[in-house]
Amino acid sequence: MVTSTSAPTPATTPSPFRRIVTISLAVIAALVVAFFVFASLYTDFLWFDQLGFESVLVTQWTGRVVMFVIGFAGMAVPVWLAIFLAYRLRPVYARLSSQLDRYQEVVEPLRRLAMWGIPVFFGFFAGFAASSQWETVWVWANGTATADADPQFGLDTGFYMFALPFYGAVVGFLSAVVLISLLLTALVSYLYGSVRIGQGELRISKPARIQLAILAGLYLLVQGANLWLNRYFTMVDQGERITGPGYAGDTAVIPGQTILAIVAAIVAVLFFVTAVIGRWRYPLVATALLIVTSLVVGVGYPWAVTTFQVRPNEQSLELPYYQNNVDATRAAYALDGIETVPFAAATDAAAGQLRDDADTTASIRLMDPGIIGPTVQQLQQYRAYYGFGETLDVDRYEVDGEMQDTVVAVRELDLNELDSDAQTWNNTTLVYTHGYGMVAAKGNERTNEGEPVFIESDIPSTGVLTDLDYEPRVYFGENSPPYSIVGAPEGTDPVELDYPAGEEGESQTNTTFSGEGGPSVGGFFNRILYALKFQSEQILFSDYVNEESQILYDRDPRERVQKVAPYLTLDSDPYPTVVDGRIVWIVDGYTTSATYPYSSQVSLSQAISDSTNPTPNLLIDEINYIRNSVKATVDAYDGSVTLYAWDEEDPVLETWQKVYPTTIKSIDDMSADLISHVRYPTDLFKVQRAMLGTYHVDNARAFYQRDNAWTTPNDPTNDQALQPPYYLSMRMPGEEDPTFSMFTTFIPDGGTRNVLMGYLAVDSDAGSEAGTVREDYGKLTMLEISADTTVPGPGQVQNSFNSDSAIAQEMNLLTIGASNVSLGNLLTLPVGGGLLYVQPVYVQSTSGTSYPLLRKVLVAFGDQLAFEDTLAESLDALFGGDSGAETGDDDVTPVDPDAEEPTEPAEPETDQPTTPSTDTYAQALEDAQAAIEAKQQALADDDLVAYAEADEALTDAVERLLSFTDESDTDSTEETPAE
Repeated sequence: MVTSTSAPTPATTPSPFRRIVTISLAVIAALVVAFFVFASLYTDFLWFDQLGFESVLVTQWTGRVVMFVIGFAGMAVPVWLAIFLAYRLRPVYARLSSQLDRYQEVVEPLRRLAMWGIPVFFGFFAGFAASSQWETVWVWANGTATADADPQFGLDTGFYMFALPFYGAVVGFLSAVVLISLLLTALVSYLYGSVRIGQGELRISKPARIQLAILAGLYLLVQGANLWLNRYFTMVDQGERITGPGYAGDTAVIPGQTILAIVAAIVAVLFFVTAVIGRWRYPLVATALLIVTSLVVGVGYPWAVTTFQVRPNEQSLELPYYQNNVDATRAAYALDGIETVPFAAATDAAAGQLRDDADTTASIRLMDPGIIGPTVQQLQQYRAYYGFGETLDVDRYEVDGEMQDTVVAVRELDLNELDSDAQTWNNTTLVYTHGYGMVAAKGNERTNEGEPVFIESDIPSTGVLTDLDYEPRVYFGENSPPYSIVGAPEGTDPVELDYPAGEEGESQTNTTFSGEGGPSVGGFFNRILYALKFQSEQILFSDYVNEESQILYDRDPRERVQKVAPYLTLDSDPYPTVVDGRIVWIVDGYTTSATYPYSSQVSLSQAISDSTNPTPNLLIDEINYIRNSVKATVDAYDGSVTLYAWDEEDPVLETWQKVYPTTIKSIDDMSADLISHVRYPTDLFKVQRAMLGTYHVDNARAFYQRDNAWTTPNDPTNDQALQPPYYLSMRMPGEEDPTFSMFTTFIPDGGTRNVLMGYLAVDSDAGSEAGTVREDYGKLTMLEISADTTVPGPGQVQNSFNSDSAIAQEMNLLTIGASNVSLGNLLTLPVGGGLLYVQPVYVQSTSGTSYPLLRKVLVAFGDQLAFEDTLAESLDALFGGDSGAETGDDDVTPVDPDAEEPTEPAEPETDQPTTPSTDTYAQALEDAQAAIEAKQQALADDDLVAYAEADEALTDAVERLLSFTDESDTDSTEETPAE
């Protein structure tokens, strides 16, 4: 029988058409991805180029590309060389175990791919890591000397801020390269028989021995360099009490690291010797000794010094190092120039006591920018699609020849409030493109109804700023739309809504943007790019997009400044102001560092958070050096960004100016109008007050004892957050004239005593001379409250307000008719030889259209309180009937804005006779007030019977008041005066 075996079915030959389709699809996919990447990069370039900061983007791209190449090559080449040599120098006739034979069978088909793929894989990781560190390299290459030396090594502080981070990064990179090369060499040598383990012994071929020994020696050299650098890193390491080395660090840790670095270098040399002579015993024994030495010198000796020397004699041994920390911290946070003034605060109030401080009391701010936002919104919004920020800003303008503190805001566009039917692409992109106008109100005045007194308002704008003939349109703001397309050829009918006019928008004014605010989308190619960027095909096909069209995006002032100056940490509170006929946003920029020697670190996010600023998420948080080195402006009309070198002596700014040349202007280019609106930045002041809680002392002994540590009090109206600082024009004790300044208070740190310990002010007036900063700008003054006088702190004063029975009764009256009471900022003012507390009280109805109105003012001096309709009345009541003060509400006659003038009763109808009521709302209110005064007098006389009678009379009056409210709601035929 003949059997036959069928031939195996031949493999199907791939179809040429299928291969072509597959390759074509892959190429198309790659081209699409590449085009999307190109679109993103090119639109970024167009944005920077339009602003005139294209060099910033080019520098970033160059730095990243160069560092990627260096990182890729620095990792891939040594790794490839290690694999190549280990394979090339393998023994040809090595006897391998069966297990290694199986490993080689698996690995050999992939050997060529692995030899190139592994280095590329590690190279890409190293390249991306290196590209993210390009700024570290550029800062090192452009580092600036500071002329200040550290007290430990005598090195320039610039070494720690600019060079040390670079050296640390280089050592870390080299360590990774050598370690990976060493491990891969060992692996390849084992797979191909250069290293054999068996029968209780280790055999290494000569080529593998040389390669492994050299790599091990290099690794130990790198670790020795790392130990040497760690000596300098101790200058920025946080200890138990201070940053920087103490006695144990100086006498044990730093010498120990020096010894270990030298020993590591010696061990490395022994490995190099082994590569030549082939004796592993010496380097291995030396390595073991290095480990033992590191335990003894690096751990045991510092522990012994701390335990047996420092702790029993801490004060005498540590004081010099504490002084180093105090001096460095005060210098790093610009606290070394603070002026401390002892202040024996008076606590008794007498008639005429405020007469000498009349110029200060006249500027006391009654309009709280954190509360009156809804009031400004209601009075100045005009249309639902306009809006203002929740918290307004504080600025100052000249009004009638006098500088006036003001509360300001810009009327921005809020597309979310557009009617849903109006939220079409055409409307949101082409029609509703900008806000309109500034609103400014006097900070120290109010109307009879409790509303702000506006000096700039309305649409179209009117007021003192309009008299300056400024451009009111706001295309760039904190709440601007994501993007708008503006611009048209000359003679084209305008399509952008400028501002509405008439009832229900029966007429409106249109406009066309005429500036240079964004990249052009007039060309078809740019339209495609931006249609992809914003995923909107309308950009490509809309007839309203023409050859003159520009696209405005990234419109938030902070975002624009951050993009053109990525090295700055920006203040959280940009503020708008009118400068040289334009609305501009002023943004404060900080240069920071975390490696200033001996300076203590602070969490920036925690330091700047308070009741008006929730804790932000910051890219750079832990810092130990800060300067307000840059003032930036963003034009609200065309979005142009200008950077001014405010602190030209800051070495960090000098370094970045070398990295990004020609991007920052000199302070000489600042106009007088701009300088007059510059103020001391809020976040810097918050950081400084956070550090002054501990570092208000300037000697090590007081710092060590820590018996005089302070903290910022919590906001009396929100005890879960710190009280914010506040701007006021005020004359500090010992000064001749009021100055626009910022203020905050201090209470003891720890415990429950809420008494005032310190009062900090910073001069925030930069002057009004072009290119010149006023000499006293930025001067910090600390009033240190005498220990002989107990001055209640903000929390204690707020508690006194809340617990006072007379004030509580009047507060209850304010809530009659379903109203809410809001307490404004509790301001602390050093006037009358003591410290005066002022707190405005706002009332807002809970029904209908309502907004906060200033109705009362609380004041306190020492342990005495007053609560009247106006600040002038409250101060007079507090200071013996005549305080001698001038206030912004001297001429105010408060009225209840919800109350109407009583009207004559209507003539009764013949078929329905009525008898007019003799009891009126006004009479009931008068009776309630009389009852309250009677209760206060009864309390003072300790007359319980009279107190009970007055309480009964008050209850009766309140019931009558409530009855009028009920009648007005239920009986439409009976006319009663409404509140």
